[in-house]
Amino acid sequence: MTGMLGECFYWILSMSIGASLAGLVVLLVRAIRRIPRRVTVFLWIAPFLRMCVPVGMNSPYSVMVLLTRLGARTVKVMGSVSFMNAAGAAESYFPITYKTDVLAGVFGTAALVWLVGALSIILTLAILYAATMREIRDERPLDPPVYLSEKVCGPAVYGILRARILLPVSYEGKDCRHVLRHERTHIRRRDNLWRMLGFLAAAIHWFNPLSWIFLRLFLSDLELACDESAVAGYNEEERREYARTLLSCAEDRRLCASAFGGAKIRTRIERVLSFRRMTVLSAVSFAVLAAAVVCVLVTNAG
Repeated sequence: MTGMLGECFYWILSMSIGASLAGLVVLLVRAIRRIPRRVTVFLWIAPFLRMCVPVGMNSPYSVMVLLTRLGARTVKVMGSVSFMNAAGAAESYFPITYKTDVLAGVFGTAALVWLVGALSIILTLAILYAATMREIRDERPLDPPVYLSEKVCGPAVYGILRARILLPVSYEGKDCRHVLRHERTHIRRRDNLWRMLGFLAAAIHWFNPLSWIFLRLFLSDLELACDESAVAGYNEEERREYARTLLSCAEDRRLCASAFGGAKIRTRIERVLSFRRMTVLSAVSFAVLAAAVVCVLVTNAG
């Protein structure tokens, strides 16, 4: 049992190393301000797949070639499908034979620590989600899926499969068109689902500090991408009104909710006011760029 768990952690560690490299490349690309967050948010697919899927297709253009120069090896499974052995501590595979008995003991112990940590975080996430959904059961309908609740201090989308918008009771009778447009965009984009998948991936790789940095930036990109989608049909004056609404909304920081005020307000206002619609040419160019970056990041050296 311990041996199987050690092997599992060995591949998790290798996946985490590959995901770290992929995530760092995403950070470099997202630093280009001209690229909309509606595009960069999709780049996070690459480190997510690296964290969750152990195998990939081989490609001579893979960024994982950089890892092979540092000692990582490509382990063939069948045809052009392979694992990336980025941990570099195994002599042979299926089952794993470590280079020394000391390494076998280290990975066996580390695997137990990893499993306890991952299960603890996942259990905590489940409890927090259940407690939050239970807390807001006193909601009353305004215009379903829009509800009012005394338990929230800011507008947000709650739930994953049956997402609904909760507004504080103080919002009753107010002009909420920009808030509701934003929250409906969250529902349409299924952002709560992506948030939860991001948390689960970080929980599996909890030992890697970069996984938590990537998660924070991914959640920020989700919010900025939602803003861009929400104001895409607005004129300049409507975008100013949207920005003023951002300033007036309180944050409701909850794990399982996509809140209207849930990212750095200053950054969001700047990007809303500087928003430019994409032309057909720029949209195609950004799509090609995103697809190329993801392909380079999810394939293995081969």
